[in-house]
Amino acid sequence: MGRHGWYSGARRWQLTALAGVVLAVLALVLTLVYTLPGDGGDTSGTTPDGDKVHGTPSDPGDARPEVGWGFTHTQFSVDEGSGAAVRRVERELAERPLPQIQHIMGWGAGNPEPVKGRYDFDDMDRRIDFVRASGGTPVVTLCCAPDWMKGGASGVDRTDWSQGALETAPDRAHYQDFADLAATVARRYPDVRHFIVWNEFKGFWNDDEGRWDHEGYTELYNRVYRALKKVDEDIMVGGPYLVMDSVDPRQKADASTTLRGRWGAVDERVLDAFRYWNEHKAGADFVVVDGSSYTKDDDLLPDEFAATDKFTAVSRWVRERSGGLPLWWAEYYVEPAGADDERTGWSETRRVAVQAAGLIAMARGGTTSAFYWNPGKETGGACAGCLWTTTDTADGGRALPMYGLLSRFAAEFPPGTRYEKVKVAADDVPNVRVLADDGAVLVVNTLDRRISAEVDGRRFDLDAYGVKWLDR
Repeated sequence: MGRHGWYSGARRWQLTALAGVVLAVLALVLTLVYTLPGDGGDTSGTTPDGDKVHGTPSDPGDARPEVGWGFTHTQFSVDEGSGAAVRRVERELAERPLPQIQHIMGWGAGNPEPVKGRYDFDDMDRRIDFVRASGGTPVVTLCCAPDWMKGGASGVDRTDWSQGALETAPDRAHYQDFADLAATVARRYPDVRHFIVWNEFKGFWNDDEGRWDHEGYTELYNRVYRALKKVDEDIMVGGPYLVMDSVDPRQKADASTTLRGRWGAVDERVLDAFRYWNEHKAGADFVVVDGSSYTKDDDLLPDEFAATDKFTAVSRWVRERSGGLPLWWAEYYVEPAGADDERTGWSETRRVAVQAAGLIAMARGGTTSAFYWNPGKETGGACAGCLWTTTDTADGGRALPMYGLLSRFAAEFPPGTRYEKVKVAADDVPNVRVLADDGAVLVVNTLDRRISAEVDGRRFDLDAYGVKWLDR
């Protein structure tokens, strides 16, 4: 959960500048870049106040608080490697464009402001250009903060890329500096219309009181919110990106007495933090949460499929208290991680089936947008749960089963979908999960054996952990 794929290599600091460019030539360069993505070239311009602009503004009327089902880029993604492999992924995505998240620091992006007032957006530029080239909706998560905002050193060769560094929030004295950085990012990428403020309350824990520092986070959030709205009031801003941790209510004193189910109980301290932010926020265009179907102790209660009911319960709870604002899951997990934070214990067939059940559960709860935390490898072909094979060779960038599920789900059930009830034979109800609208039905076999099921008036066989789409 934001803990995956830490960026551990320091990037050399580089300040790019644009000077002495004739306007006609600049227009031609921009045209070529957007006509031939990936051919290189600096698409930057300059705003009246001196901030760089990378790209061209989109129509503000295109900004909507829901973006649909997509994925997050992590440290190793598909924007680098063999040109043939990268273009293969771009073409695949262009057929069914997906929203894509990129963080401003970490998870594949270097320190954006290693020295106050001096910026390095090389990595961000490359990632945002990939989103554009693949036809996706770019979403930026405003995390994490340069070292000098956290009491650390300033400078290119002084960036601390340890995991702890990315877990540290800005000092309160630098909240406004972080908000100013957010505004700079928004001006540089005017076609990015959706921003998430921070990630998982990183660094916002009150040790003295044993609870989240929701006051500190909300102050940071409000400064960032106002700074972004000052850049463009049509920018969409969301938070608080809390991890909706759940516990076994029989063992934990912090278990909520109200938000609970067979899957466990949400940690009451998380709910307290959400309530505070919800009451004291300067505003929000959408609400963002994060979480797993399993408990903090990695327990799947009572099993991996029933545990996904947590997504439905949490989604409904959040929407009820946020006044019906669009709900995003910035991250969601259904498979506990191993010692190296890798999820390799399940077969890909089982993984896809439980992921499908999780998507169904979120949709049933009123979620309109959610982002798969896409694991990645620098080399080595396929990896557990990845959307594509690695792009390190010309034959790479091949779609994997998780991409098939996510892209089809996004296409069939976009924001605004009116879900319909579908008839399932009584004997089959305990064995399958379904989601339907007027055009398609998604059916998931929750058993590790072949079954015959009757859904929507049709009888068919499903392999163990089978996922099947029916046209209506």
